Amino acid sequence: MGSTWQVAVFGAYGHTGRFVVAELGGRGHAPLLLGRDREKLLRLAPTQPGAEARWASVDDPASLDRALVGAAAVINCAGPFAATAGPLVAAALRAGIPYVDVAAEIEANLDTFAHFDQPARAAGVVVVPAMAFYGGLGDLLVTAAMGDWATADEAHIAYGLDSWRPTVGTLAAGAVSRARRGDRRLRYTGGRLVHHHDPLPTLAWPFPPPLGPQQVVGELAMADVVTVPSHLAIPEVRTYLTSRAVADLSAPDPTGPVAIDDRGRSAQTFVVDVLVRAGGEERRVAAAGRDIYASSAPLAVAAVERILSGQVRTCGVAAAGAAFDAPALLRALSPHFSLTFGQPGDAA
Repeated sequence: MGSTWQVAVFGAYGHTGRFVVAELGGRGHAPLLLGRDREKLLRLAPTQPGAEARWASVDDPASLDRALVGAAAVINCAGPFAATAGPLVAAALRAGIPYVDVAAEIEANLDTFAHFDQPARAAGVVVVPAMAFYGGLGDLLVTAAMGDWATADEAHIAYGLDSWRPTVGTLAAGAVSRARRGDRRLRYTGGRLVHHHDPLPTLAWPFPPPLGPQQVVGELAMADVVTVPSHLAIPEVRTYLTSRAVADLSAPDPTGPVAIDDRGRSAQTFVVDVLVRAGGEERRVAAAGRDIYASSAPLAVAAVERILSGQVRTCGVAAAGAAFDAPALLRALSPHFSLTFGQPGDAA
C-alpha cells in the first residue's frame, strides 16, 4: 500500500494473533502487541524486534485507552468475542481509529452491529467484524458472486475442510455461543434469524479441487448468517461444513493445530464454495487455501490497509463485502487464496 502504520493487535500472543502480527510485519507495518496476560506478552515481545508490547484488559477501559495511544487501527484477535469485542470497539471509537476483528461468534457479531453501528457512524469510524475465514471470506465471495444482481433468492456457503484441529480459543468461543443461545440452533430463513431444535441434515456437496465431492452437515450456522444479510438482499442464507470437520470439532479430546512450515501453518487445506441463486439462474465462486487460522491474518490486515488508505465504501459497522470492493480485494488476496468461478455441479 506504500504506507507504514502502527496497528494494535489485541490478543497478539494467541494462535491467530501471532499470524496477524507476522502479516503486519511482513507488509512493513509496526505491530503494537496488546493483551491481558502480562507473562505471554513478555514472552512474545522479544520475538518481534522493534514491536512495542502494552498490557490492557477489557475490564479496564483506561488501560485500553492507554494501549491504543498512537495506534492507527486495532485488530482484535482475542476471544471469546462476547467479552472482548464490545470494550475494544468502544475504545476504538474513543480513540477515533478503525476496528477489525476475527470473530466467528454469531452472537458477538450481532451485538457489534446492533450496539455500535450508529455510534461508529457518528464518530466517522469504520468497524468491520468477522473479517476472517468464517464471515469475512464467505461474505466477500457471496458479494463477488452477486455481481450486478441487486437481490437473490438464496446464498449457500459450503466450508470444505479436510480436517479441523480447533484451537483452545475456538472451543471456548463455541461454548460461549452455545450457552448464549441455550443450545438452540440458528438458521437464516425468510429474511431473519430464527432458533430451532431440528436435526441437521447431511448431504453431498460437489466441492471443486482439491477436495472434490464431500459429505457436509447442512444448516450449521456460521458467521455468514450475520454478515451476508447485513448488506445483501438475500432471504435465505445457508452454511455447510464438511462432516469430517464437524467430527473433529466435536471430538472428546480435540488437539490444536500442528505447524509444519516456517510460517507456523498446519497441513489443513480448505475450499469455500459459494452458490447464489436468483430466479432460474445461479452463480458460483470458490476459494481454496491452507490453514483457516493463518488465512484469517491476510484478510484482517488487508481490511485495515484499505481502511487506512481510503479504499473503503462506508463508515459504521460493515461486513467485508459492504466495506470494500469485493472482487478487487479477493484479487489482492490471490497469494493466499486460489479462486475459481462458475464451476459445474448441482448442490443444495
